[in-house]
Amino acid sequence: MAGGINSFKDKIMFEIYKENIYSGEYRVVYFSELDDHNKDKEIDRAMKGDHYFDGFIFTLKKERAMKQIQGILDRLNGGESLNSEHLERQLKEFLAN
Repeated sequence: MAGGINSFKDKIMFEIYKENIYSGEYRVVYFSELDDHNKDKEIDRAMKGDHYFDGFIFTLKKERAMKQIQGILDRLNGGESLNSEHLERQLKEFLAN
């Protein structure tokens, strides 16, 4: 389905992970947003961390979705415990299937 809403160009792949080497903080990487100069470093950093949540957000809702994800990271790094069902509800309007 070229150009449809399910096109990879209409979505941004992301992963929330917990860094286990440096700070132990929760971080996010937007894989589809990486460029050549930071791609390897950021992917390597995410792969060394502990996976927490991943998915795709709609490109058209990118700014709002990234703010919502940052809020989630702030809560996680503040010590709150959030399960994947809670994250899905928080991000429901932004997640692409």
